Amino acid sequence: MKRYNTVMHAIDGFTDITGRVIAWLTVVMVLMVMTVVVTRYFLSTGSIALQESVTYLHCLIFMLGLAFTLKNDGHVRVDIFYRNFSAKTQAAVNLGGAVLFLLPVCVMVLVTSWDYVMASWAIRETSAENDGLPFIYLLKTLMLLMPGTLILQGIAEIVRNSLILCDAYVPVDVSANSHEPTI
Repeated sequence: MKRYNTVMHAIDGFTDITGRVIAWLTVVMVLMVMTVVVTRYFLSTGSIALQESVTYLHCLIFMLGLAFTLKNDGHVRVDIFYRNFSAKTQAAVNLGGAVLFLLPVCVMVLVTSWDYVMASWAIRETSAENDGLPFIYLLKTLMLLMPGTLILQGIAEIVRNSLILCDAYVPVDVSANSHEPTI
């Protein structure tokens, strides 16, 4: 059981680090949007590449931030009944949701996106705009990274909830890590 706790905490650590780095990209994105607005409306100039960069960052933040959201239980949940369940019943619901919904949907997205992304890489797909970014293939790669990171965090959630059901869950030292996600 100790090995499972170690694996789960390692995945959580990876997700936490990547999530915090990605969260800081929101600040960069806001600054870029401000730059687009100022240059476009006050300086009467613009940059298609800068506007596309905002779109790229937006995609990156949301698609790679999903695992961090899952780790911190920040996803949308209709918890009319769930909040009144015991910890073990909640763990059983979470385990069932991960096994029956999360992992199959992630695998489906991964499998159905593979050829689409590989075709984009094969031609090094670029923007349709003349002054746009030549990295559409990198943007489309997020369609593979998103389910990959969610599958990884889903495994951690399956392990965590299984350990809770077996009374073998060992949480991280609370004094070392806060449960509140901060950037």
